[in-house]
This record gives sequence, C-alpha cells and structure tokens, in this order.
Amino acid sequence: MCSAKGCRADAVWVLAWNNPKLHTPERRKTWLACEEHREHLSKFLSVRGFLKDVVKLEEWESPGTGTPTD
Repeated sequence: MCSAKGCRADAVWVLAWNNPKLHTPERRKTWLACEEHREHLSKFLSVRGFLKDVVKLEEWESPGTGTPTD
C-alpha cells in the first residue's frame, strides 16, 4: 500500500532512503508509492537529501536478504 498520507492505492514503487544524521550510510529505510504519489514522495525525500534510489516494487530486494527492508 502507498505510504502517502490517506492513500490506499497499491504500491508500485519502492523509495529507498536514509537520514545521514540518524542512519549508517548503508542503511536503507523504505517508503512505498503508487504511480500517482511517486514523484511527490521522491521530491519530499530529495529536498532533504535523503533519497537514495527508486525501484519498481517487483524488482526490489534488500542487499543480501532477498526481502524488502523496513
């Protein structure tokens, strides 16, 4: 499900991010986004310097585990 506030659409994208003040450089937190909210959520994270990658949900695997990260 999309991470945008109030959105209940199916997620299509994984937005991988981290806050360098709180997380180690290799750590990746994730937000999920539908097509409609991908750009908005990406911009929100980018403005803060947090966005690291945007990947199709079906292609996302966390490093070394084969499963999505938190």
